[in-house]
Amino acid sequence: MKKALIFASFLAMATPALATHCPTLMKKIDETMKTAQIDDATKTQVMDLYNKGKAEHEAGDHAASEADLNAALKLLGQ
Repeated sequence: MKKALIFASFLAMATPALATHCPTLMKKIDETMKTAQIDDATKTQVMDLYNKGKAEHEAGDHAASEADLNAALKLLGQ
């Protein structure tokens, strides 16, 4: 029981730290979009993935958020 309580405490403290990666990815997309030379269709795809990732982050689904934000960065050549 004691081990389970220690693990739960560690997990509770670690979760906010894991959540900070999503905003970093969003900022990177924002910065890259300022100078990106991409067509309108790709820009639409990037922004769709960005908005989906942002919504997932806000809903607490950080794994899905990171996947979508990384896909957007890949379309931007990052």
